[in-house]
Amino acid sequence: MYLKGLDEIDRTIITLLTKNARMSYVDIGEAVGLSRVAVKSRICSLENRGIIEEYTTIINPQKISSTVSSYYEIEIEPSSYKKVVDILNSNDTVTQIYQVSGKNKLHVHAVTEDSKGMEAFLNDIMYKLPGILSLDCNIIISRIKDIKGLRL
Repeated sequence: MYLKGLDEIDRTIITLLTKNARMSYVDIGEAVGLSRVAVKSRICSLENRGIIEEYTTIINPQKISSTVSSYYEIEIEPSSYKKVVDILNSNDTVTQIYQVSGKNKLHVHAVTEDSKGMEAFLNDIMYKLPGILSLDCNIIISRIKDIKGLRL
């Protein structure tokens, strides 16, 4: 099991919320054999412990007109790392930033409104980042599997 410190009921609650974050306390309670109040208490505890971080709506950009979803592998001079992360973090086009091992130290996802928007993002932001040693850009053609968070 990935998470220690969770009993079977907590794991089941997390699994149910992962499948449907809008599931009611009553419905969860019926699935795990607890009252609505007990389920609410457990979920609040999971939130307070930071195990459940947020509830969100996930938009599939490929289902919206001509949006372009892309990812970038970036190799950076170590002295420019923080500056690059700050620039990317403040840009609304960037949806995810991961620090990774290996040659490329950053893996960045971005979504633009169309190919012109992607070209502008590349020219105005990505190509102007300080200390870039290499930059690879890949357009996402289709989303085959996309799991958010940890599955138990």
